[in-house]
Amino acid sequence: MLPGRHTSRRADAATAAMEPLVAPAATRAALSELVATAVFVFAAEGSVYGLWKMYRDTGTPGGLLVVAVAHALALAVAVAVARNASGGHVNPAVTFGLLVGRRISFARAALYWAAQLLGAVLAVLLLRLASGGMRPMGFTLGHGIHERHALLLEVVMTFGLVYTVYATGAVDGSRGGGGGGGAIAPLAIGFVAGANILAGGPFDGAAMNPARAFGPALVGWNWRHHWVYWLGPLIGGGLAGALYEFVVAEQQPEAPPAADARLPVAAEDY
Repeated sequence: MLPGRHTSRRADAATAAMEPLVAPAATRAALSELVATAVFVFAAEGSVYGLWKMYRDTGTPGGLLVVAVAHALALAVAVAVARNASGGHVNPAVTFGLLVGRRISFARAALYWAAQLLGAVLAVLLLRLASGGMRPMGFTLGHGIHERHALLLEVVMTFGLVYTVYATGAVDGSRGGGGGGGAIAPLAIGFVAGANILAGGPFDGAAMNPARAFGPALVGWNWRHHWVYWLGPLIGGGLAGALYEFVVAEQQPEAPPAADARLPVAAEDY
């Protein structure tokens, strides 16, 4: 076994000089959400672009399967790459569910929402640029589907998605918003999203994610029925967070602090 290296004064000085360059935890988490959401939306909306480019008709069983698989794989990857820094929400509805479950502060949630929306918009802008100006498809209601039907679908599908986030342990031990849990969580989250697209895609597109719907709506400037893709996922995510956190999850009693276990206050806190 090699002996450990002793840090020199020069190395200590270099480390101290670089400390101001390290971004705060909240900034790193928000940047992680922005990048992960952009990766997800680029691949997810890009699968629709590619399908339309080849066949001009995306409303076929094969097309639905391709889009569902692309969403499942892209979401699993996006959650996996962001979970260490931010918990891998990649979805304002997931963040809202964690806010309802008191797993994240409102200030951190608002930061995540801004990052997720910006990431989605950037991804669709890049797609439009790379495709030669092709207008994003976005989300629309199927033939004969009323807004109330789509709203119920979005509530149910997003409930299943956010409940999976909780139940697979993706947020265990993350009261501050970070991610713990098992390695199966990103795959399970991606799988349930893909399955929901197979079930709800023909009816309303199965967004389950306000950011996923917001990016194409803004870039393509198509706001018809857009409120459905906000209200439905937020209701579903909030219900899932409340049910799991306050009913299903085992409540751990907090031990009273010891009388002599006080920690010294840092100098900058005086």
